Amino acid sequence: MTRNIKTTGIVCEYNPFHNGHILHIKKTRELTEPDVLICVMSGNFVQRGEPAITNKWDRATAAIRHGVDLVVELPFIYATQSADAFAQGSIETLKLLKVDNIVFGSESNNIRKLEELLHIDDDIASLKTEGISSAKAYERLYGELHPNDILGLNYVKHARNNDIEAYTIQRTNSYHNQNMEGSISSATAIRNQIYKHEDYEYGTPMNNLNDNFKMEHYYPYIKMLLLTTPAKELKKSFLMDEGIENNLIKNCKIADAYEEFLNLCISKRYTKSSIQRTLVHLMNHTYKNDADFLPELNHVRILAFNQKGKDYLHTLKEDIIIASKFNQIPSPYREMELKATQVYSYPLSITKQKEMAATELQPPRYIKD
Repeated sequence: MTRNIKTTGIVCEYNPFHNGHILHIKKTRELTEPDVLICVMSGNFVQRGEPAITNKWDRATAAIRHGVDLVVELPFIYATQSADAFAQGSIETLKLLKVDNIVFGSESNNIRKLEELLHIDDDIASLKTEGISSAKAYERLYGELHPNDILGLNYVKHARNNDIEAYTIQRTNSYHNQNMEGSISSATAIRNQIYKHEDYEYGTPMNNLNDNFKMEHYYPYIKMLLLTTPAKELKKSFLMDEGIENNLIKNCKIADAYEEFLNLCISKRYTKSSIQRTLVHLMNHTYKNDADFLPELNHVRILAFNQKGKDYLHTLKEDIIIASKFNQIPSPYREMELKATQVYSYPLSITKQKEMAATELQPPRYIKD
């Protein structure tokens, strides 16, 4: 293969991989006609601040089996932040992979509208200083936007800065829809079916999914950390800002169950997702200094590929660090990923925890065409 290769990227979580994602992959190929289709995917924790419903290796494998050529991992530190940082890390990863285009699902399906909104000069960060959440800051700045359009706005911003062309396809269901809508349903609806132990397999090619990984299973660990760590130490935890540690401590003393705790914490300033992302970093012992002094992103961690994806990586090996072995990941990122997998396995038996820790060290999965 030569470097004159047309490449398209998808940013994804596949939580879980479902029939709507298969349609997205198909339409992405029709729209951009890539030689190689690449996904950058969140690992075992996702952007909503929750554990993924199943491990990253199985989700990456499902993507390769249904039309993707290469799946790389979005580093933990980016996968568990708000829309801007999530998009920045995703686009920087795709840039390292020399991707030409990105295609994302959008409720508005209007790339020009998203580009025009970027000309508004006000700063989200400055609005947040008024004590409102990021979601409300976006609404004040840009008007009402759906979740994928908020992400899309940030994809467009960072893609433009990295010479990647952005395209949208129409999202066919609501991101937050709680109910199954036939064979193409939202990931939220599929997860709810799984949590209720009801049939979900008509919505996804993945099977043997279960409710092992829910935030409520981590609540004893969260509560212990909040009640045994001094507030001044909690403030050193990544994303522990604006006095949220006091809110968390106060409410975990009251609440015996996770949902009760979360509902007590949610406010105008603290949204559900922002609280959960803060808790994920608390559990993973991610500190502000860890994030502030991370080296520049110059590696890609490979999760799965087919032969075409493998061949494409050979064209890049002199330009970036291609981490096909765990010890090839630069040390600060590697330590975060290992901790994330160990924390992710917390609800499992000791034997299963050891097995999952071992998977973090495994090579990428090669899927034959």
